[in-house]
Amino acid sequence: MLFENMDRIVFAGDSVTDMGSAQPVGEGLFDNLGHGYVRVVENMLSAWYPEVKIRVTNSGISGNTSRDLLGRFDQDVVSLEPDWVSVCIGINDVWRQFDCPAIPEICVLPQEYEANLEKMILTVKEKVKGIFLITPYYMEPNQEDPMRKRMDEYGAVCKKLAQKHGCILVDTQGAFDGYFQHRHSAYVAWDRVHPNQIGATIIARQFLEHCGFDYSHVPVVE
Repeated sequence: MLFENMDRIVFAGDSVTDMGSAQPVGEGLFDNLGHGYVRVVENMLSAWYPEVKIRVTNSGISGNTSRDLLGRFDQDVVSLEPDWVSVCIGINDVWRQFDCPAIPEICVLPQEYEANLEKMILTVKEKVKGIFLITPYYMEPNQEDPMRKRMDEYGAVCKKLAQKHGCILVDTQGAFDGYFQHRHSAYVAWDRVHPNQIGATIIARQFLEHCGFDYSHVPVVE
């Protein structure tokens, strides 16, 4: 597996990452990690690899755009001295263009989104073992839907920067598109953005596919 004993993974993002976590940084017992994909990732790592102690930290804040996350990145991510950083941001950058079109100053257009994301990458690139870029997504199978089409532009930015900087790309949009070949998006998210536990598990599974996670792993008893 990619992670080593006592590694710390900091998950940064918006409400999809936050999902009721302690603020501004959540970790440890009870519901501090929230009830989204971050919780599922820790559950699975702890259940399959009990011999590997991994510190999972949730630095997601609901409503954040990439502009907001960049503004708090040093405090809520870098200062935590992570071994691994995961960034899942961009949904609100797009969403505000559709639900608040008369307030353009809160919208983050693609050029700024790319600049914001690249600044985050460069801030931690030389300080961590690796960076995960989780694509923003919209649970709409129709790729010609205006918001889905716009979201795909932001996903393309993630793919471009992942390749440029050697980050690990986690394509959640692709994962959901595959799932919707079998079930309607309402099964995992009524608003097509905030996943229920099934949706959270889909994101977590896609994340772990890039971590060398072995479902047949049996811990060694010393």
